[in-house]
Amino acid sequence: MSGRPVEGAREEDEGVSSLLDVLRVGMLTLDAEGRVELWSPMAEAILGYSASEVLGTPYTRLLGHGRLTQRVRRSLHRQGWWAGILRVRHRDGHLVPLECRSFRLRDSGGLPCVLAHLVEAERVREVENDLAALDALFSSNALGVGILDREQRYVRVNEALARLDHYPLEQHLGRTAHDIFPRDLAREAQRVQDEVLATGRSAADLVMPSVDGRGTRSVSYSRITDRAGNVLGVSIAVMDVTEQQRALEKAEAARERLSLLDDVGVALGDLLDVRPISQALAAALVPRFADYTGVMIRQAVLHGGELLRTGDPMTRPLSQLGVAARRQGPDVDRMLLQGQDIAFERRSFFGRVLSTGVPHLAASQRELLEATYPGDPKVQAAVDLGIHSLMTVPLRARGIVLGLLVVSRAGQSEPFDREDLALATEIADRAGTSLDNARLYAREREAAVMLQRSLLPREVTAPPSVRVAYRYVPGAVGAEVGGDWFDVIPLAGGRVAFVVGDVTGHGLRAAATMGRLRTAVRTLAALDLRPEELLRRVNDLADDLSQGPDDPLLATCLYAVYDPLPRSAAGLLAGHDGADPDQDAHWYSGRGVLTLAKAGHVPPLLVVPGEDVGRARPLHLPSGTPLGLDDVPFESVELEVEEGSVLVLYTDGLVESRGEDIMDGVDRLCALLGRVAPGTGGGGPPGAGTLEDACDAVLATLESGSESDDVALLMAQLGGMPEGSAVSWTFNAEEGYAVRRARRLVRATLAEWGLRAVEDEVVLLVSELVTNALRYTGGPLGVRMVRGTSLLVEVSDPLPAPPRERAPTTEDEGGRGIPLVAGHSRRWGSRQGARGKTVWFEYPLP
Repeated sequence: MSGRPVEGAREEDEGVSSLLDVLRVGMLTLDAEGRVELWSPMAEAILGYSASEVLGTPYTRLLGHGRLTQRVRRSLHRQGWWAGILRVRHRDGHLVPLECRSFRLRDSGGLPCVLAHLVEAERVREVENDLAALDALFSSNALGVGILDREQRYVRVNEALARLDHYPLEQHLGRTAHDIFPRDLAREAQRVQDEVLATGRSAADLVMPSVDGRGTRSVSYSRITDRAGNVLGVSIAVMDVTEQQRALEKAEAARERLSLLDDVGVALGDLLDVRPISQALAAALVPRFADYTGVMIRQAVLHGGELLRTGDPMTRPLSQLGVAARRQGPDVDRMLLQGQDIAFERRSFFGRVLSTGVPHLAASQRELLEATYPGDPKVQAAVDLGIHSLMTVPLRARGIVLGLLVVSRAGQSEPFDREDLALATEIADRAGTSLDNARLYAREREAAVMLQRSLLPREVTAPPSVRVAYRYVPGAVGAEVGGDWFDVIPLAGGRVAFVVGDVTGHGLRAAATMGRLRTAVRTLAALDLRPEELLRRVNDLADDLSQGPDDPLLATCLYAVYDPLPRSAAGLLAGHDGADPDQDAHWYSGRGVLTLAKAGHVPPLLVVPGEDVGRARPLHLPSGTPLGLDDVPFESVELEVEEGSVLVLYTDGLVESRGEDIMDGVDRLCALLGRVAPGTGGGGPPGAGTLEDACDAVLATLESGSESDDVALLMAQLGGMPEGSAVSWTFNAEEGYAVRRARRLVRATLAEWGLRAVEDEVVLLVSELVTNALRYTGGPLGVRMVRGTSLLVEVSDPLPAPPRERAPTTEDEGGRGIPLVAGHSRRWGSRQGARGKTVWFEYPLP
C-alpha cells in the first residue's frame, strides 16, 4: 500500500530544482484558423524551432495532414479536449514522440482557440517507471520503508514499517520519532537522522531494540537529494532481526563455550599436581563464566591415595584447594578461604552431588541455604554477597567422584541455565581427568621418592677424622624423581670413601638402578680398590646393573678416597734404611691424601681453609665417560690436602640451568662456598653444625634454578687423626728378629693405648701376618697400627701377589695364618701398592 502525501502546501524558495526540469513541458496555442499564436521556450527546446519560425504558421506544418490530425480535430470539436501521442518532426528532421494534452478554449475576444501541452514521451515513461518502482517498494516490500522530510517528519511509510513501529500507518504521517518511539529509542533515532542529514553518510544495519523492547531491529538511514543535489529528507529501512540476533547470540555463546573449554584445557594441560590444577581451574572460570568459583577435593586425591568405587565418600571433609572471585572482601574470604575444610550433611545437595555424581543447579537463595548444613557461615556469606545462582558439579574420573566444582553468579549477572550446567559438567569432567592423572602421578612419584630415600644412606657413619653434611632434594613438582645418590663408606685405617652419582632417567626404574649401583660400589669399596679400578669394575657390571637390553645403564659417578694418615706401612718400605724400628714408631704430618676418579660427572670442589675468602675451586680430573660405555679407561688423581679443607660433591641438578653453560653454575657455586663453607672466613671456624648451615645456604641460593631435577649434595670437612692414633715400624728380613720385635712393639703399643683386653689375640694375628710375609718375600716389611673406632693393623711386603685363603688339612704344616686372621678379625683384606702389597685386618675394640 502506498503512503499518502502530507496535506497542505508550503512556499518554496525560488529557483529550486523541480520535476518540471526533468520532463520539459512545452506549450503552444492555436487560433481559430489553426495558426500558431504562442510558442513557449520549452517547446523550442524540445523540437528545435524558434518562435519566429513557427508563429503564424499552420500547425499542419509540424503535424502534416494525416488521419491523426483529423482525429485530433474531431475530438476537440466533440469533447473539447484530446490526449495522446504525437510524433512531431524535429527541425533536424527526426521524429520526436510527444505526450500531448490539448484543450479547446476561447480567447479574451470570445474566439475559439486551442491550448496544447507537449512532453517528451520517453521522459514520461522513465518517470512512470520510477514511480511504479517506488510504489512497489512501499507496497510489496517485507522491509519497513519510510521517507522523512528535512524536519524528520514521516511523509510516507508502508504497512511493514507501521507494524514494526506498533503504530498505525495513517498516524505516522507528519509525526517524528519522538511522537512514536520510547524516549531513549527516539533520542538515538534522532541523533542518527541528524548525522545523516548533516553529513550525507549513510548509516547501515544499526542494531536497535524494537519498540516494545522484546526484539531487535536492523535500521538503515540514507539521505535523499534531488538531481541538483538539494537535500529532500531521509529514507529509512527497518528489518526485524530478532531471530537472527538470537541465532548469532547462540552461535557466539557456543563459540565462547568452546573457547572456554580450550582455555581450561590449556591451563590444566601441563600440570601434574592437584593444588595447581585446582587453582588453575578456578581462575579460568572467573570472570568469564562465573563471579565466584571454589574447587573442593577429597583428601585421598590430594595425597595420592587409592579411591575405591564402593564406600562412603563423605567420611572426611573436602579441602578447598582452588578459589577465584570477581571481587574481594571479608565475605569472600569467609566463603572462599583456600585450604579450608568443607563439611556438609549427607542430605545437603553438596552431599548428594558427591555421593551420586549428579550435578545440581540452585536457582534461588532459598535453595542455596541447603548447600551444606544449617547455619554454615560460608553459606551465609554467599547470601550476603548476593549470590542467586549456583551450580555444584562433580569432578569425576573413571566413574569415581574426586571432588566438587562450585560456581556461582551474583548481583546483576544472568542466572545459570541448563546449557551452562552442561558446559560446567564438561569442564568438570576434563578437570577430573587431570586431577586423577595428578593423583596417580603423585602416587608413583611418592613411591619413587620413598624407594630412593630407602636406598640412600639413612645415617652416614664417618671416621673421627671427617665431618660430613648432606642433602637430597627430589625434583620439584612436575618432574619425576631421578637417580641421584651419594654415600660415605668408612674404610680400613681411618680412611673414608665419598661417592656421588646420577643415573640418567627418572621414575621408579632410575631409583631402582641407583640402588643396585650403590650396592655394587659399596661392595667393591670393601675390597679397598683404588678409585679408577673401582670405577672400571663397576663399568664391567653395567649389563648386570641395567634394566635390560632396552634400558641400558648410563650413569655418572665420582669416587674419592681420603686418607688422613698417608704414611702407610707399604710407604715405609720405600724409605727403609735398616735403622732401629723404634725410631719410626710415632709420626703425624697434619696433611691428608685425597685420591679421586670420575666417570663423566661434574667436577668436585675443594674449599681450602685460610684467611682468604673465596678459595673454593673445582678439582680438574680426567673426565672419563659415563658408566655403561664399553672400553672406557678411568684415571685417578692424588693430591695432598690441608687439614680442615672441605670437599664438596654434588649432582648436576645443583648447578645446571637452562640456557647457560654448566661451568657458569659451577663458578657460581664456588663463589658461594667461599663465603659460607667452614674455615673460609664467611662461615666461622670449623665446628659442629657449620657444615649443616653451609648446605642450607647452598640449597636456598641455588636450587631455584634446578628445581626440575633432583639434587644430591655432600660436604665433608677433612681432618686428621688425633695425636698418637697411629704407629708404624719397618723390619729387616731376619725372621726370628722381625717376629719377636713386632710382637714386643705391638704389645707395648696396645698397653700404651689401654687396650690390654685385646692384646693376646691381636699380637697373635700380627705374628701370623709377619711370619707369612717373611716366609714368602725374603725382603723388608712394614707394620702399621691405627686406632680409631676399631683397630687397624697393616703388614706390607715387597711381593705384589695377594695371599690366598685356603682350608688346610690335618697333614698340612702351613696355610693356617690367613684363616686364623679371617676368623678372629672383623674383616681383612689386601691391596696392591707401588712397592708390593699390604695385608690388613680390623679388630673390634671393646
